[in-house]
Amino acid sequence: MQAIILAAGKSTRTYPLTLTRPKPLLKAANRTILEHNLDQLNGIADEVMIVVNYMKGQIIQTIGTKYKNLKIKYVEQNSALGTGHALMQAEKFFKDKFIVMNGDDFYSQRDIRNCIKHDYCVLAKEVKDPKNFGVFVVKNNSVQNIIEKPKKPISNLANTGLYVFKKDIFKKKLKKSKRGEYEITEYIIYLIKKKIKVACENVSDYWFPIVYPWDLLDANSHFLYDLIQSDVRGEIEDFTKINGNLVTGKGTRILNGVYIEGNVIIGEFCKIGPNCYIRGNTAIGNRCHIGQSVEIKNSIIMDNSKIPHLSYVGDSVIGENVNFGAGTITANLKHDNSNVVSFVKTEKVDTGRRKLGAIVGDNVHTAINTSFYPGRKVWPGKTTLPGEAVKKDIK
Repeated sequence: MQAIILAAGKSTRTYPLTLTRPKPLLKAANRTILEHNLDQLNGIADEVMIVVNYMKGQIIQTIGTKYKNLKIKYVEQNSALGTGHALMQAEKFFKDKFIVMNGDDFYSQRDIRNCIKHDYCVLAKEVKDPKNFGVFVVKNNSVQNIIEKPKKPISNLANTGLYVFKKDIFKKKLKKSKRGEYEITEYIIYLIKKKIKVACENVSDYWFPIVYPWDLLDANSHFLYDLIQSDVRGEIEDFTKINGNLVTGKGTRILNGVYIEGNVIIGEFCKIGPNCYIRGNTAIGNRCHIGQSVEIKNSIIMDNSKIPHLSYVGDSVIGENVNFGAGTITANLKHDNSNVVSFVKTEKVDTGRRKLGAIVGDNVHTAINTSFYPGRKVWPGKTTLPGEAVKKDIK
């Protein structure tokens, strides 16, 4: 069976993290979104086409032409003309039935298997606020209509962006929508009008759409809380305390006085400690250093980053090759206990999170005693050294 992953888009809502990498290469639990979804397809599909454009070289270099038992083929979408347009670029490669997946959402193999039982199928998830999604109208497990971001709650079944189609959908020649794009959902409307059943499967396992940077924390928590089992491949010195499941890569050293509480994953060739406190649902990448009297809680620390001493990182996402000066603090709770807000482009967005620290891009260096207010973002390559910080890039 074939599958196609739509990974061509340029995401601005996940800035600053996607200024230096394509969104499908963002990580939760030390695994990129794209690798996670390929793992879910392994054993179901034999060939996967990945539609690329934005920073395509990074995706090709990371994945290559073979991933486990999957043959990988790349299809380029030169113009950002929508999901339907992305699918059309691969039309000549499809043989018959195929799976379609967004490249920036985490999906589950269980849900994929439920969907491929049908010739045509969509995956839906019940949500509390359907006005932020495209929603399916369903009767007797069959899709009757799809409506984009309804103002009135016609349905609470959100479109997750996972579909099963057969090649004959391409008999329908798409036209541009009002926003000037070719929409993949037009194929569903076409099938409905032809009185061809489009089944609807509800998410039975998990679905994590990554719309904003802080969405990674929810996926990270899920994978660490529910799925990991202890696997220590590094060295743990005496006088440490591990109270939870711990995964470490080769060459990693956990030094004296380290207390790890809750489930934590640490990559290869890291140095952790001495005398630091790593709290649950934290993912630390490869070649990182977490030093003396540092506390990390519910955060993602990407490769090659250093938080050497006397710092606190809570509910934050820290990019690659970041260096925190001594005493750097990411505050993660507002004084009035209200939800943290964060700028997305020029608008303030309610993150829906009572606790959220900082979103720090790659190659950021902070001066000693730097403090970040909840929800702040720092653009790649910036510094908080006196006289060098660019205020508009620390939001």
